[in-house]
Amino acid sequence: MTLAIDIELLKRFEAGLDILHPENSSIPAKILGYGEISTVFQLEHEGQEEIAYKRMPVFETQVQVEHYLAIYKEYNDILKNAGLTIPDHDAVSIAAGKQGAVVFAAQKKLVPESIGNKVIHIVPDEDTGTLVLGVLRQLKRVWDFNAANQGIKIGIDGQISNWAVQNFDPSSPAISSNPELFYIDTSTPMIRKSGKEMLEANLFLKSAPSFLRWIVKWFFLQDVLDRYYDFRLVVTDLIANFHKEGRPDLIPQLIELANGFFEKDAKKHGIKPIEFKEVESYYRQDAFIWRLFLALRKFDRFLKTRLFMGRYEFILPGKIKR
Repeated sequence: MTLAIDIELLKRFEAGLDILHPENSSIPAKILGYGEISTVFQLEHEGQEEIAYKRMPVFETQVQVEHYLAIYKEYNDILKNAGLTIPDHDAVSIAAGKQGAVVFAAQKKLVPESIGNKVIHIVPDEDTGTLVLGVLRQLKRVWDFNAANQGIKIGIDGQISNWAVQNFDPSSPAISSNPELFYIDTSTPMIRKSGKEMLEANLFLKSAPSFLRWIVKWFFLQDVLDRYYDFRLVVTDLIANFHKEGRPDLIPQLIELANGFFEKDAKKHGIKPIEFKEVESYYRQDAFIWRLFLALRKFDRFLKTRLFMGRYEFILPGKIKR
């Protein structure tokens, strides 16, 4: 189901957007959460209480916009066909003057406490294990789909912050034995057809500092993309990011849980067990990459806004705990 998006309101928001301080925009934006690249926000305006937005990188041509919107729709449809549940959603584009067009991906706003990285801090540890097992079942649906469709593959970011527990009651927090989950990170449509990435690589590179894009593309982009198409690496990333979420104490038992799932429930995928030392090594490397990337983006913002007195196009997070 799609959302009723007020395009005229988005045009006014874009025209009066304060990139450095979005809360001070002519239509204030309340930050709901930060990803490694994009920012999720709500417009503090009547009628916008139930919609969460992501403002995507600026597109240079209408052809690029139409391609993205088509891939976005296809990706969401495939996720649903694979058996995942996603919130009501839509994406629209608006003109951004000489710079091209901006796409806003919208999604029905969920109860904040129902998001996975919030849930793990308010439920018992055994319920966190049940939640992660529920995520593993959802991820298996993706790789079951990939195995059954040789000409097309989808990638997915399985981090706990990308899942939400349906019908979660913060006043009585608990996870059922077979939790029903929403997958919410659907605005980066990772689809490969006959091995070719359908989403243009330049979109991934847009948020990188212009003077470093060739380095990012040469050394990092392919490795970062490939991990989302690898079941074992997606699960390794899921577990490793419990460091970032402040629950590294759960990592040993989550490794045991995942390995048991691989052996019993996902046996046909032939995944070798995950070891503690590789989870730790993976997280150190991953944290370094994203910490460096954010620092360089902030430097790029400084150059464009303070030195050259221009406009920077991305809403950046503050310091992210790792």
